[in-house]
Amino acid sequence: VTKFSPRRGENFVTQKIVRGAASIAQRKTEFLELGNLDIERDWGYAPDYVLGMWMMLQQEQADDYILATGKTHKLSDFLQLSFKYFGLDHQKHIRINPKFVRPNEPIQLCGDSSKAQNILGWKPSVPFEQIIKSMCEAAEKSN
Repeated sequence: VTKFSPRRGENFVTQKIVRGAASIAQRKTEFLELGNLDIERDWGYAPDYVLGMWMMLQQEQADDYILATGKTHKLSDFLQLSFKYFGLDHQKHIRINPKFVRPNEPIQLCGDSSKAQNILGWKPSVPFEQIIKSMCEAAEKSN
């Protein structure tokens, strides 16, 4: 389960992608080097997760909860949507570099937030595509 937003640090792959796409669109660079594009993650919007944490703290009894969307998306999907926002064909600007492939990295990570949904009433509210759009808008302004 991975939370992300336009404020996420530059050392995370999602920011690397949107900032790289913005930089390519502005002709500051031509290529972006990445590792394994087939990994799948349960990506959700950070403010949704903060709300979920606040909801946990409102409970009379402490308990363990998982906050997740329950849906996975490939890194290649994130890449394609990010580049599409900038009017770019990602296949023309991506180079796979083995040094960015993590050894023993799990291919798929997905969470089940049914307990948080049933007990807390929490649910993710911002779709994957909208999160990417907001990240691209922020990258466009900051580049």
